[in-house]
Amino acid sequence: MGLFSKKEELYSPVDGELKPVTESSDEMFSSKAMGDGFMVAPSANEIYSPIKGKVVSVFPTKHAITFKKGKNEYLLHLGIDTVELNGEGFDINVSENESVDQNTLLGTVDFDLVKQKGKKTDVMFICTNLGSNKKISLSDSQSVKHSDNVGFIE
Repeated sequence: MGLFSKKEELYSPVDGELKPVTESSDEMFSSKAMGDGFMVAPSANEIYSPIKGKVVSVFPTKHAITFKKGKNEYLLHLGIDTVELNGEGFDINVSENESVDQNTLLGTVDFDLVKQKGKKTDVMFICTNLGSNKKISLSDSQSVKHSDNVGFIE
């Protein structure tokens, strides 16, 4: 066991506006029922990994990707109610067990199409099993670029 506790760095998965997850219009995320995290209102279509870790799964509808690093498990959710699009507008380039970092292009999302279909484009990143002794600290940045450090788990 190390003498110093390591902080897990978190990165923006997309260019846009960084917000606390509590601002999501989806109560499942805003209530933190799925876990704590953050969201980005996207201004670009390219999606990058928000952590250094391993892809656990890509949902068949391509709207969500799960990751693992150490004991922490994460969910990257692309848009709200986008499961209903059945993969339309989503192009995912990674697969299970692939190692990723903040510079890994996970794929692209046609956010204009998502809007045309009446869905919200918020990109949520959630730690689904954050221990009670851990917390997510976000930077004060509002405008972010993909791969920017936006906070950490401590």
